[in-house]
Amino acid sequence: MRYTQEQISVALLLLKTTGSPTKVIQTLGYPSSPMLYHWRDNYPEYYDVPDQKHWKQAPSELKQRVIKRCFIDGESVKLVAEEIGYTPSLIYKWIREYREKGHFSSMKKTTANIDVNPTDIKSAEDINALKAQMLDMQMEIDILKETIDVLKKDPGVDQTVLKNREKAVIIDALKNKYSLPMLCVKLNLAKSSYYYQEKAIHTEDKYLELRKKIIQLFHDNRDIFGYRKIHMLLRNEGTIVSEKVVRRIMKQEALIVKQRHKHKYNSYKGEITPAVGNVIDRDFHADKPNQKWLTDITEFSIKASKVYLSPMIDCLDGMPVTWTIGTSPNSELANTMLKNAIATLYPGEKPIVHSDRGCHYRWPEWIKIMEDAGLTRSMSKKGCSPDNSACEGFFGHLKTEMFYGHNWDQYSIEEFIHEIDDYMHWYCKDRIKSTLGGLSPLDYRRSIGAAV
Repeated sequence: MRYTQEQISVALLLLKTTGSPTKVIQTLGYPSSPMLYHWRDNYPEYYDVPDQKHWKQAPSELKQRVIKRCFIDGESVKLVAEEIGYTPSLIYKWIREYREKGHFSSMKKTTANIDVNPTDIKSAEDINALKAQMLDMQMEIDILKETIDVLKKDPGVDQTVLKNREKAVIIDALKNKYSLPMLCVKLNLAKSSYYYQEKAIHTEDKYLELRKKIIQLFHDNRDIFGYRKIHMLLRNEGTIVSEKVVRRIMKQEALIVKQRHKHKYNSYKGEITPAVGNVIDRDFHADKPNQKWLTDITEFSIKASKVYLSPMIDCLDGMPVTWTIGTSPNSELANTMLKNAIATLYPGEKPIVHSDRGCHYRWPEWIKIMEDAGLTRSMSKKGCSPDNSACEGFFGHLKTEMFYGHNWDQYSIEEFIHEIDDYMHWYCKDRIKSTLGGLSPLDYRRSIGAAV
């Protein structure tokens, strides 16, 4: 849609007066915010501050007459400005001066002085209408300021979508300057709703202690638990409360779990040795520890370098049996992990070890370690991540909860490796899982009498 020069000038002058793109769009019905800023940058003749000499030279009677014509008789600001030889933005300056002071610099603040020229302003009703209009504009500006300063909203916020509690807060901040009925009408809030919100705001928070406990649990668990897991932790401690209450409190306190996704490290280097079949066949269920193990290698890229983690995951409860961390995804990283995992087995335990087709699991040394321990190899199909989805899921939780959303630029390699190792221990001992009835892997094993 093409806009006329007059439409552009009116929009920019209103932007100059109110300072609010949202107000311009709501008042005029056009344009979009990006278009408005484009006009501001490309049509400075409609937006720049005019020469101040016109302000001092214009007589008060002329200013009165112009304001009446533009805002009572409804004449175009641009056309009036062209007729009298002043810029449109200067006319808006006169309006602001009258709105702020109630009179012009060269006038006394008396009704008699305003009515000096009856041919310019025909009646007191015109004056009252003009004052009311200016008061309304000032109130809108004050409401916008409180929305930004008190509620910390974006300057372009749509005030019509504010919650009733937020509207009540704004009214509290302005009720000494404007009447309550005026503010309620302007914010589209019923007086009864305002009084209800006032009472709710000043009523003691019945969830105060619960709120403190939820905040503590969230931060104690690395800021990674959503409302469901926080609800489980509360239940485990004997606190009975609705999930909806926990969710609402976490939303009010901005306890948000950060999420991010990145490209997965790929260790496939071709068919080094013959692949084995998929013995697991996506059945990741196990009845006891050390029946089915899953493994893979994942990569962390930080400013200092890249770091690699190689864990062995038990299908019984998702517990990492053991793991190794290093700066190179070499055979030593994988083989050392495998040897350590085998060392945890009790006599007679021969788990199936499932992996992808990465080179680490096809090198002769890995195969020999597996055969010497009597373990069964199992491999996913080429490029089929769902075949090892349980291990992929572990990496997803790990990176979402521990890695993504944090700034690791100041960490050395040793410090970052310590952070990963600390998370792995925490995952085993303290990280609760809904599939385990709200218990951590270690607590679950104790509950079923498994050796730990």
